[in-house]
Amino acid sequence: MTAFFVVLIAFLAGVEGVAEQFQFHQPILAASLIGLATGHLIEGVVLGGTLQLITLGWMNIGAAMAPDAALASVVSAYLVTGPAQVDIKTGIAIAIPLAIAGQVLTIVVRTLTISFAHIADREADKGNVQAIDILNLAGVGIQGLRIAIPMIIVMAVGAEPVRAALASIPDVITGGLAVAGGFIVVVGYAMVINMMASPDLWPFFFLGFALSALSEVNLIGMGIIGLVLALVYLQLSPKFNNKDDGDGGGTGGGTSGGNDLDAILNDY
Repeated sequence: MTAFFVVLIAFLAGVEGVAEQFQFHQPILAASLIGLATGHLIEGVVLGGTLQLITLGWMNIGAAMAPDAALASVVSAYLVTGPAQVDIKTGIAIAIPLAIAGQVLTIVVRTLTISFAHIADREADKGNVQAIDILNLAGVGIQGLRIAIPMIIVMAVGAEPVRAALASIPDVITGGLAVAGGFIVVVGYAMVINMMASPDLWPFFFLGFALSALSEVNLIGMGIIGLVLALVYLQLSPKFNNKDDGDGGGTGGGTSGGNDLDAILNDY
């Protein structure tokens, strides 16, 4: 039964890699679900959370295909939480080349599914809706098999050969991959910060660094402090209300600012 759920999660992660409806392909979900299926939820959550940080800056832009987080997540999670029982550090190191391999598989599968679109166009001209539905499901199914088949191969090989293969990798390679994984976390954060960069937000950014360095507050506490500061900022900032309009006649603009603030606060 465990094997069934592991393969099912792998299949769903592959489907979500293109559908993105429930985000099962995200490492924090995929690795945690694999950990839950194998009975080692904590290890799965820790691995998934770390891989999620690495993948923060991964995205498909135009024709550029990002490394595949789904394959990296499910296979490395199974190696960590399954019979092989490799440590989390090794799992993270393995996830990086798996993501590159998954990227190649994604390109191959998406290239194959182009033919489905052409066939669907011809069936549409004939008015054959059922054939279009079948082609749509087949395309999605292939995306699921893209992850499920490698997962089945890893499970079929067994723990000992996997452990032996991992042990045969020189330390310089696994160590280098582990260091690279640490760097990629920083790169992911940097890309996110670059997208969110705003002169108004830099004080909060550096304040967070200072608080984390000078206190023993954990991430949950830091998150609460950040939320409170954000709400206070919204209340006091002239940008979100009409206290400092200065022209005395901006009734329309002032009303709009107040409504914006109310809408933001109501969303919380």
